Amino acid sequence: MEATGTDEVEKIKSKFISAWHNMKYSWVLKTKTYFSRNSPVFLLGKCYHFKTDEPNEMSPNGSNYEISDEVISRNVEEFRKDFISRIWLTYREEFPQIKGSALTTDCGWGCTLRTGQMLLAQGLIVHFLGRDWTWPDALVIENLDSESWTSHTVKKLTSSLEASFTGERECKNQSNHHKKVTKEMWGNREIEDEHCHRKIISWFGDSPLANFGLHRLIEYGNKSGKIAGDWYGPAVVAHLLRKAVEESRDPELQGITVYVAQDCTVYKSDVIDKQRSFVDPQKTDTKAVIILIPVRLGGERTNMEYLEFVKGILSLEYCIGIIGGKPKQSYYFAGFQDDSLIYMDPHYCQSFVDVSVKDFPLESFHCPSPKKMSFKKMDPSCTIGLYCQNVQDFERASEEVTKILKSSSKEKYPLFTFVNGHSRDYDFVMSPVREERTFFSEDENKKLKHFSTEDFVLL
Repeated sequence: MEATGTDEVEKIKSKFISAWHNMKYSWVLKTKTYFSRNSPVFLLGKCYHFKTDEPNEMSPNGSNYEISDEVISRNVEEFRKDFISRIWLTYREEFPQIKGSALTTDCGWGCTLRTGQMLLAQGLIVHFLGRDWTWPDALVIENLDSESWTSHTVKKLTSSLEASFTGERECKNQSNHHKKVTKEMWGNREIEDEHCHRKIISWFGDSPLANFGLHRLIEYGNKSGKIAGDWYGPAVVAHLLRKAVEESRDPELQGITVYVAQDCTVYKSDVIDKQRSFVDPQKTDTKAVIILIPVRLGGERTNMEYLEFVKGILSLEYCIGIIGGKPKQSYYFAGFQDDSLIYMDPHYCQSFVDVSVKDFPLESFHCPSPKKMSFKKMDPSCTIGLYCQNVQDFERASEEVTKILKSSSKEKYPLFTFVNGHSRDYDFVMSPVREERTFFSEDENKKLKHFSTEDFVLL
């Protein structure tokens, strides 16, 4: 009876926290995000232009404003569709109880786990669907959970971005402009892509069986002393994501692996070994790899000298985002315009969605409006994510990133480095992670305990 009473108190407490966070963060979702017409917008390696004051091919003298405006409107629409197609993972409530606790929500403490999930989800989207994939229903989000959204709110949110580019002019017939494409009109490719889209989201479901769900990540964290309700830093989450991918037995996930940089160093031979680690010796293909690089962009505050570096990374085709945020408040950074970062916010608490149900609703897994934040507000602790399809891709990516590191670094030492050879060839104080025979090796546990929310190796 006493245990039951404690559980009830925890449930009431969880509901109160969820309500408080919704009140605290819902206004952020409803505010308009303004973008400049005169600067390009970068989103995960793609560049979008919204300039209206230059001549176009059909109007050499620049006098045909209507045609130019139509082009701008199309570019805005392409950007919106690209952004909304990214998978958005937020706080949830009323999901199955987390083992070893009475918690049925991650409201107030799970934001870095959620941003880590978003980064991994983007890596899987690129891996299975390609960077150019967009969700067919991205521009017609509606019928969202009435407790979290209303269709009116969604329409306002999705139109606010375009309005900001066009001087607050509302698109004519906005509500009728985008018609939802019914599944009956889809071809085989669209049907296959939608199945894959749903499969990827299901891997992040809030249930104990989901490969990369909150329950599974917390279970791995338990092995190193972290418990449900603890705050997780970007570096710790990087190791949890690596473990989750390694431990997955889903046949579809055997062609991808995760590597976490050690001591601000990416050991190229270790990465390539991971890419060639197929159990079947007959396989000649190599695995794709997601490279996670925990770094610190300054001391107590982010050093503005690193702005060009961050912009350079987010403009790379290999980039799958950055796990970062403001102090004690994690965001998933996916792009930038000028000196502002574009991000998705996990802090809005939504109701649990059972992803095991056929045709479960997708709307709450896609964010209808991007948010911007000044780079100088960014917390210095973050984890950079890169995706490489094969060994050749990795070699090219390491060259591109090295160029950015050299061109943006005014200090003697870069933020991190790519070096030839294996980690075992170098003798550092923090010994590298070995092939573990247990859930987490002794070295891994030391690393995870070493990485607090603000504890990174500084070069």
